[in-house]
Amino acid sequence: MKENILEILKNLNFTEYEAKAYLTLLEESPLTGYAVSKNSGVPRSRIYEVLDSLTMRGDILVSPGNTPQYTPVPAKELIKSRRMKAEENFELAEKSLAEFERSANDRENIWNITGRNEILEKVKACILSAKKRILLEVWKEEFEELESELRQAAKRGVNVTIIAYGDIFSDFANVYLHYMGREITEEYGGRWIVFSGDDSEVVAGIVSLGKDSRAAWTMHVGLVMPITEVMIHDLYLMEIMEKHKELLEESFGENLVNLRRKFSIHPDFKKHYVD
Repeated sequence: MKENILEILKNLNFTEYEAKAYLTLLEESPLTGYAVSKNSGVPRSRIYEVLDSLTMRGDILVSPGNTPQYTPVPAKELIKSRRMKAEENFELAEKSLAEFERSANDRENIWNITGRNEILEKVKACILSAKKRILLEVWKEEFEELESELRQAAKRGVNVTIIAYGDIFSDFANVYLHYMGREITEEYGGRWIVFSGDDSEVVAGIVSLGKDSRAAWTMHVGLVMPITEVMIHDLYLMEIMEKHKELLEESFGENLVNLRRKFSIHPDFKKHYVD
């Protein structure tokens, strides 16, 4: 029978030596460490390590003094404590796994956001959760509403880089004034916003249609990667234009207008996404 009880205690996270020491104290207590070792068969070289472990876990009690003596927590109390701990662990596991599952699913989903204010609120939440880097392609109108959250992120040590359409100036961010912000606004007939946080989530959409504005938020790598890389390539292009503008315009026209016309599918060379 004793062997069966030892196995049961092992199922309650007792080591073999801990189970032998606890059962010995149930049979007779209080006992000194020497007596527990002698009666249980736990080697003297290990007994105090085992007793300390049981004491720290609350399975046995120790009396202070020159020769400490040990007594067990009653079996019913031990089982009650273990049951409560197990319930706590199950509740924690249930909550944690549910949160992890939602997070994992978020990485596969693409969420639609309707309305300019709602889009900006989502961008603000993403800004506040960023830890390393923010890339933001934005017009002045929207930047002014996001400036406070962006400043907070910069104070946390987040690198904030902005591709700006219009006169955006900042003392906390790296700002790249787009060389053709006015032309783009005219050609596209509206404003958009693109946010990339920590290369792990993006918000992208049109924000100039009021309640009819549309954007998508996702952590799906199939969209996060290309959208983030397009923003980075915009930064490449602006660096190149800064250093070689005259040469490039000689080949492709002012503000690269010939390239824009070359890849337009409309006779007026404008974009018609929001028509």
